[in-house]
Amino acid sequence: MKKRTGLLAAGILLSTGLMLAACSGNSTGSSSDNTYYYVYSTDPDTLDYVFANRATTSDVTSNLVDGLLESDRYGNLIPSLAEDWFVSKDGLTYTYKLRKDAKWFTSEGEEYAGVTAQDFVTGLKHAADSKSESLYIVEDSVKGLKDYVDGKIKDFSEVGVKAIDDYTVEYTLTAPETYWNSKTTMGTLFPVNEEFLKSKGKDYGSPKPDSILYNGPYLLKSWVSKSSIEYVKNPQYYDKDNVHIEHIKLSYFDGSDQESLIRNFKDGAYTTATLFPNSSSYPAVEKEFAENIIVGSQDATSYYMNFNFDRQSYKHTSKTNDAQKNATKEAVLNKNFRLAINFAFDRTKYSAQLNGEKLASKTLRNTLVPPSFVQIGDKTYGEVLGEKLVNYGSQWSNINLADAQDAYYNPEKAKENFAQAKSELEAKGVQFPIHLDVIVSQTSKTFVDQMSSLKQSIEATLGTENVVIDLQKLSEDDYNNAGYFATTAAQKDYDLGGGGWSPDFQDPSTYLDTIRVDNGGSIANFGFDPDQANDKIQTVALDTYTNMVKEANKEQDVKMRYEKYAEAEAWLLDNGVIMPYASLGGRPSVSRIVPFSSANADVGTKGVGTYYKYRKVQKDIVVAKDWETAREKWRKEKAESNKKAQEDLVKHIR
Repeated sequence: MKKRTGLLAAGILLSTGLMLAACSGNSTGSSSDNTYYYVYSTDPDTLDYVFANRATTSDVTSNLVDGLLESDRYGNLIPSLAEDWFVSKDGLTYTYKLRKDAKWFTSEGEEYAGVTAQDFVTGLKHAADSKSESLYIVEDSVKGLKDYVDGKIKDFSEVGVKAIDDYTVEYTLTAPETYWNSKTTMGTLFPVNEEFLKSKGKDYGSPKPDSILYNGPYLLKSWVSKSSIEYVKNPQYYDKDNVHIEHIKLSYFDGSDQESLIRNFKDGAYTTATLFPNSSSYPAVEKEFAENIIVGSQDATSYYMNFNFDRQSYKHTSKTNDAQKNATKEAVLNKNFRLAINFAFDRTKYSAQLNGEKLASKTLRNTLVPPSFVQIGDKTYGEVLGEKLVNYGSQWSNINLADAQDAYYNPEKAKENFAQAKSELEAKGVQFPIHLDVIVSQTSKTFVDQMSSLKQSIEATLGTENVVIDLQKLSEDDYNNAGYFATTAAQKDYDLGGGGWSPDFQDPSTYLDTIRVDNGGSIANFGFDPDQANDKIQTVALDTYTNMVKEANKEQDVKMRYEKYAEAEAWLLDNGVIMPYASLGGRPSVSRIVPFSSANADVGTKGVGTYYKYRKVQKDIVVAKDWETAREKWRKEKAESNKKAQEDLVKHIR
């Protein structure tokens, strides 16, 4: 997956446990010793937080390195390395005053240097020079940056980031961005010490603890691939009083033994455990922990299925000849075929393989930009999107795009679209059935069950004489190399895959830009490299979509801007380019985490489930009714805190 800003591990985080609210492995401690035990499912391939745009990296480095701002418990942006900041009246210049007690440390905890304004200049220059995966977040935002990347500017000093003095850094934007500050919580804007960067050369950010410097709440104590990751509190951290957990121990979890999570939680070895309602032990667990099972809320991470429109690699396939390959290529380029697959996909049954029938709807999402991510006047984004979608045809009438219900599954619509697609394809000489290769990690029982459910619902609706879903069950390494860690379009080895995105900043463009053909962070998953000349782009009309999003990006009137984004996503859905199906969250768990003690934010890397600053643990298991009470109290406090934070923004305008 590309970060929570990128393609989320080919869409399987829900299945494999990377984002479990939980646990650990092979440990014998407990929460009472102020250690947090957890699991992880994929090793990061780099610690270069400025370059990488994958959750596997940011889940780790967000705990090791701080940026200018971070999120508090209520999702407000608060000072981190920047003690204060202000913005010019025209909204183009942001100036940050840095704290003077922040230091760089080695992985051994030895002081290396102070954190200065020049480190932020170095960080952005490193992002540009290394062609950072996350550069798109700021490339069009910072004055002169795109020209530098394109070679039109040779001198980086002409780019709009300046060290005014040792503790003042200034950014000049090309156009006002009311959400600019939320971008400062992303790694691409984090500082880098120039001397250390040069000393490491090509080894900078390599997957080992001593390849980077640390200025954040934790040090990476040890890391053994496919075994364990361990952090220790940074004793010299400038804000150490807000770091309550002394040690964090993460153990590798491949999803093959789901019941190990609750089993070890009961033994006191885990801080929390995500539950799997379909497991054989769940009835007993439900009885034993009847007062403790918490069902979390959906978050801002959106998952979708998508087609590979120009597949080149066939290392993992059931196709036996070129005719089958070409038939599939023609089919996925056909709009009616894509819509038939969308309407034949029973998302509720898919989710039930993970969450059980009772909670199956709790994870469902029907949009790329979450329906309540922003307001458009007195309506939610999702409501406006639904209105836009209806304009594309009667098949979208009466559609409800709200979370926690399936807006799309409709066998009748699926068959209607398929009949039209078959007629169009047969006219081109395409022979049926169409074979769609879907890759799956064989170690994750839930993931295999989910994809088997997808296969069953599509084949049952459309008939195996028309469409066959061929599940390619791969080792975890082969699975990641064919999808998640495949960096070019030619390496993506599937016909139908899954992706997902968590927002980088508080604007719908953070989702919609990812599928732009010029620089989209997820576009390789669709079979296209960024800015590639490919006639299939025109066939699918992704060039049209790209222009729609770019036009929306130029709009300064917020209401009009959001409406244009809704129009672009309506186009995306009507053309069957993506098939949204789920979010993170909505999962049952048991926990010893103090309710709502963690940083909280929809965007960035400083307020997600794998960020441990502020979090507290307790000895006793959380009682569900107490958690609900705490949530209501937190919601009221959040509303008041967010309102005050908005009112305080005027103080920063100078």
